[in-house]
Amino acid sequence: MDLSLLREELDGIDKNIVALYEKRMDVCAQVAAYKIESGKRVFDKEREQQKLDSVSALTHNAFNARGVRDLFEQIMAISRKLQYQIIAEHTGGGRLSFTALEALDAKNCRVVFQGAEGAYSQAAMMRYFGSGVNSFHVDTFRDAMLAIDEGSADFAVLPIENSSAGIVSEIYDLLVEFENYIVGEQIIKIEHCVMAAPGTEITDIKTVYSHPQSLMQSAHYLTQQGWQQISMKNNAFAAKKVAQDQDRTQAAIASEAAAEIYGLEILERGVNDLKDNSTRFIIVTNQKVFAKDAAKISLCFELNHESGALYHALSHMMYNGLNVTKVESRPIFGRNWEYRFFLDFEGNLTDSAVKNALRGLREETHNMKILGNY
Repeated sequence: MDLSLLREELDGIDKNIVALYEKRMDVCAQVAAYKIESGKRVFDKEREQQKLDSVSALTHNAFNARGVRDLFEQIMAISRKLQYQIIAEHTGGGRLSFTALEALDAKNCRVVFQGAEGAYSQAAMMRYFGSGVNSFHVDTFRDAMLAIDEGSADFAVLPIENSSAGIVSEIYDLLVEFENYIVGEQIIKIEHCVMAAPGTEITDIKTVYSHPQSLMQSAHYLTQQGWQQISMKNNAFAAKKVAQDQDRTQAAIASEAAAEIYGLEILERGVNDLKDNSTRFIIVTNQKVFAKDAAKISLCFELNHESGALYHALSHMMYNGLNVTKVESRPIFGRNWEYRFFLDFEGNLTDSAVKNALRGLREETHNMKILGNY
């Protein structure tokens, strides 16, 4: 067999495939025009399943049936994207449910953070809003969400991700539960310190208190020490407890600021395993707003529990040239082995590519929610 002749034959077949593909897209454009007039939805799952079954039946073996099914899934997905683009051009992309602002009012506001004086959340808040910010603190993340939901605070500062310990899963769940939205973010470098009552020696310590993630981030150091580890809601709470108890067998892992506030002595600095450890905090409000120069979007959605569902959802990002920077999943409460997906990607809600992608996601996923543009 002459490989060069076979390749020539393939080139001829491919040329015909391209011509037929372009012809098909021309017809799809006409379908989009019809749907604009009729108001019919682009995505018709029942029709697509019938089509996949019919083209698969035209093949002569199981391998080709599977391949043709995959091929036509892609062709129809591209067809939908073309239709979304044409509809968006005709309608102007639709009205935004979010309001664009020149800038957030970070001066005339009240801000809530979770924890106590000296918490890393407080440091993130002061870095973002300034040291003179009008603020108060609450015990739990839920309390912070409630504060902005009810209007007692304009913004909340919440940790969502650590570079070594990963996501703060509770925050993701609360973003779904509450009608609150991300409008900013602040990254804080983390340096965990071991602190105790004045006069305490390292050899005196039997028990250490801190937030579970801080204990995890300092696992190597704590394994060497062999102390009992007790989780607290917040690092600053841990420092406050050790200061109140004045028990030299106790220590806390928290920030240097916490040691200063509660009058504790720092025994070891930088006990976290990774020295470039950082935590990303989000700024949340109860208004659907975003700054005009916002460059990142967060959203979540649910999918049918079937092969290729996540791929097809993410393809809307790829096809519109959007850079996805993060994908996470969280189990859906009350539905075993089903998950909600969270995406971060670069873009602004006014961008045409973003509008096209969001239209496709809204049509082809369930319970999609834009969590914020910041």
